[in-house]
Amino acid sequence: MRPEDVASYLQEHPEFFEDYADALAQIYLPHPHGGRTISISERQILTLREKGRQLEGKLREVIQFGEENDVISEKMHRFTVALLGARDVAGVLSTAYLNLREDFAVPHVVLRVWHAAAPGGLPESVPVSTASREFAASLTQPYCCAHPMVDTIGLFGDAGPHLRSFSYVPLRGSEAFGLLALASEDPQRFYADMGTLYLKRLGELISIALSHHLGVRET
Repeated sequence: MRPEDVASYLQEHPEFFEDYADALAQIYLPHPHGGRTISISERQILTLREKGRQLEGKLREVIQFGEENDVISEKMHRFTVALLGARDVAGVLSTAYLNLREDFAVPHVVLRVWHAAAPGGLPESVPVSTASREFAASLTQPYCCAHPMVDTIGLFGDAGPHLRSFSYVPLRGSEAFGLLALASEDPQRFYADMGTLYLKRLGELISIALSHHLGVRET
């Protein structure tokens, strides 16, 4: 008789466990951690305890993720309130730099805006290459990678050669009018398969705040 046949029979005849309870009580199995044998009932208890520990571990993970999301949500709220208080383009940009560096601990933040209504004299209004603008226009979602895209490494100045992970977030209304570039020396800070929900929301918040002051037509 094959083991599969035994298992199938027991599933189809649960009364077996009642009819032969005394016989089952005399069957001993190897302890899962070795050293001795234990009864079937003890083995079941150990199995249930192990499943309980696994469920507790998953519950702790869920709680941890919830707490982390609460922290990020609070940071997003502060960021939103600060952007609402900005009175001009320069205020929006300085608010974005401050919150991304201080609240979100992003070590390298670069913003570029090439909309015609962007005020001159700001570092963020310095012209960027056609390749960078086309790259931003091609993005529909934040893009994370281990290497700088097109010629954007120059945006980070002297820190460029030391950077090991990057994230690019388009700033757009009906079309792209700017780019938010984030970078870190840590190769694991931004990576290709990471979730980008909050990065997308950051880009949307900055885009909307700038749109109000630039007169950008929104989608």
